[in-house]
Formats: sequence, structure tokens, C-alpha cells
Amino acid sequence: MTVCSKTDIGLVRQSNQDACAAGLFPGGAAWAVVCDGMGGANGGNVASEQAVTTIRAAMEQGYRPAMDKDGLRELMTGAVFAANAAVYGKSKEVEGLRGMGTTVVAAIVRGETAYIAHAGDSRAYFVGDTIRQLTIDHSMVQELVNRGDITEEEARRHPQKNIITRAVGVMPFVTVDFGAHTMQPGDRLLLCSDGMSNYADEREILALFHTLRGEPLAEKLVELARDGGGGDNISVALIEP
Repeated sequence: MTVCSKTDIGLVRQSNQDACAAGLFPGGAAWAVVCDGMGGANGGNVASEQAVTTIRAAMEQGYRPAMDKDGLRELMTGAVFAANAAVYGKSKEVEGLRGMGTTVVAAIVRGETAYIAHAGDSRAYFVGDTIRQLTIDHSMVQELVNRGDITEEEARRHPQKNIITRAVGVMPFVTVDFGAHTMQPGDRLLLCSDGMSNYADEREILALFHTLRGEPLAEKLVELARDGGGGDNISVALIEP
């Protein structure tokens, strides 16, 4: 198992409010996390960095190789709850940080299973022979799609695409989605912020996965999003068996 992560300011933003990290557990499992902050230039930076730091510490300290699915669910959702408390607490302590928050998508891959916890519109994908989105955005536009009010194609161009309905640190409690997904032979896991998913075509992402791995792949993914407009911060994390 190999891991890597990369974040980039993009071509438009004045600061990078994304944060990401990835690593290995003893025994061959891997973890990764991507956060996309919001709440002004300083608030977004602080929220995403605080969330990544808190989630990383909680997962590294709490992970045990013998954990079953329920144990991993408790570990990962608990890590996001801890991040929520840390970000929310800091926003109440510092006036300039009030209202800050962050999306989160976190993963643990062990054996042939990827365990995903997320809140917001940062995403997880399996990429192999095809590209398959594992998470469902917590966003206003996604709710319109779910109700049948707009199509998936209309959602991609919707002017309010950036309005999310869940975030870490905005309220005292956050609801976290959790899922366990079986990897097919050849699958690799991609986590990304919406600066990647909004500015890169899935077919082009798939083509890069067919020719590259590791750090060169992460760099080319960022380059692809920049070439697509780079209108937001761009973050990716990869877990590759």
C-alpha cells in the first residue's frame, strides 16, 4: 500500500483553505483525509488545518489492526466529532474565526475494503477500469438532484453549487456519513476537494490513472484541475494497493 497527498492554491484564490494528509498504519493499512475550509481567508485555513490535525491524531492513536467494521466506524466518526469540537471551540474563542468550518472526507483502507467517513462536498472515488464516486455530496444542489428538480448535468453548472448543507465546526454537532466499500482488482482510492472534482473531467482523471501512480499522478491531477480553470483550491490524496 502506498499513499500520497498534494494541495495547491489554484489560479484564482488568494489563500489555500484546503488541507490534506495521508499515511500508513502498522500492519499494512492506510489512511487519508482531505478538508476544504470556509469562513474567510484566516478562518478557512484554520478550520481545515485543525480538522486534519485532529482527525490524523485520533486515527493514528486509536487504530488497531483487529478492529472490525463497527470499531472502524466508531474510530472514524469519533475522529470527525473530535475535529468538530476543536474547530467549533476555536471559532467561539477567537472573534475573527467565528463561523468558520470545513468539509471532510477521510478514509481507511485495509485489505480489499475502503472505509469512508465524510461531511460536505469533498469526495471519494474508486478509480480502476472505471471511475466510481463513493460519496454523496451534502450540498443544496445535490438535494435538488435527489428530489428530481434538476439533472446531474444541470448540477454541474448550477450557480449555487458551492452551498453545502453539512460542515465540520459550524455547529456543536455534525452528522457524519460512513460506508464500507469493496475494492475490485486494480482499484485505487482518490479523495479530493471540490476544486478537483469541479474543474477536471472524470474521463481525463481516469486516463491519468491508467498511466501514472503516486506523486507524479497527484501532481498531474492538480495540473488537470488548474488547466480546467483552477477556480478553487485543489487537494488530492491517493491510497494505492
